[in-house]
Amino acid sequence: MIRRLSIVRLLLAETLTMLFVVLPAFGQQTGEQPAAPSAAPEASKPMPIQQPQPTTVPGRPDIPNAEVAKQLRNVAPLPFGAPEDKLPVSQLRVPKGFRVEVYASGIPNARSLRLGDKGTVFVSNRVLDKVYAIVDRNGKRETKVIASGLDRPNGLAFHNGTLYIAEGAKISKLEKIEDNLENPPKPVVIYSDFLNHQSHGWKFMALGPDNKLYVNVGSPCNICEPPATNGQIRRINLDGSGAEVAARGVRNSVGFDWHPITKELYFTDNGRDWLSEDLPEDELNRVTKIGQHFGFPYCHQGNFTDREMGWGRSCEEFEKPVALLGPHSAALGMRFYTGKMFPSQYQNAIFIARHGSWNRTKKIGGDVIVVKLNKDGSVKSQDPFLTGFLQNNEYSGRPVDVQVLKDGSLLVSDDHAGAVYRVTYGGSRTANQK
Repeated sequence: MIRRLSIVRLLLAETLTMLFVVLPAFGQQTGEQPAAPSAAPEASKPMPIQQPQPTTVPGRPDIPNAEVAKQLRNVAPLPFGAPEDKLPVSQLRVPKGFRVEVYASGIPNARSLRLGDKGTVFVSNRVLDKVYAIVDRNGKRETKVIASGLDRPNGLAFHNGTLYIAEGAKISKLEKIEDNLENPPKPVVIYSDFLNHQSHGWKFMALGPDNKLYVNVGSPCNICEPPATNGQIRRINLDGSGAEVAARGVRNSVGFDWHPITKELYFTDNGRDWLSEDLPEDELNRVTKIGQHFGFPYCHQGNFTDREMGWGRSCEEFEKPVALLGPHSAALGMRFYTGKMFPSQYQNAIFIARHGSWNRTKKIGGDVIVVKLNKDGSVKSQDPFLTGFLQNNEYSGRPVDVQVLKDGSLLVSDDHAGAVYRVTYGGSRTANQK
């Protein structure tokens, strides 16, 4: 009996203790406010709640592991450009009858190429602030800085002695530049109505057959609904007036040119990242009517809708590409071949520089391909032309742009090694030939 009373008393004591603990808390939950406590020491204050940080961003999954993350890391350019004797010329391959040589070296991050009326080759860059001029004086070439202090001056165009430079947020011009290479004028801004952003914020630019400047305005994201000001190719009068959209649904074009006969605009476009190693492919597109929509962000490569942005949309709504250029190959600069040096089968073919992939564990691209067209503008064939920059899944160079010289030879810029190569045809067989 005594033992039972002891147990009861113990249980009663525990119950009363719990009530004293719970009741104040219950009172707080129902609006009853306890008396203000005395100030606690500073050290007793609770730490603020740490909100968990997101591990992904829209359109980008978690990287599976450290090794894969290393393989998917973007390829950094050499900071100062490689010296000529360190360039990978000996490992480059071209079709029989062609040769490759170094045209210029030591140009950091060499990007877009433009030819002046007097033979000057202008070279832009994306990671620095300068524009260069390569001057050929009786076979001896020298490189000069003609503009500096610019913001990602990637896009170049040339017309009647004037060089136009497209930066992140504006277009400037250098008048009579070939007559003033030793003392170049300061750039004069003609257009500044661009949304300045880092993702795809650099510009490609070219002069159209209508004497208007065409400029890509890339999407400010990997995959998203871009603002009405982005994801397009825009055309502008030479004085900066009359801007209008020439093509919509363009994620990031870094190369375009016009068919020598039909005058139709063809352009490369880079597909989204972080979807698959093998999807989507980069595109070669053709504008047959100003203002056409080419699918981004709803449809990729003309045949499948985006898993995030494509709900309620169909690829049939948009223009289809004329060719697919490889998944994550980074197809950039392109030119129709109109020279007389190469064999006739290359006439009016398209040379396309493929910068090479980073969003793949097994790299592709890092080359120049040639695309030949049928009379109706469709693609007849697509073949390698300049290869060898990619060895053992590593790049020794990354082609960006191509430019036909007046003698019919072809220049190729390399922003990784900071060089410009020249491809010629004719002469004896060399080590560069396949």
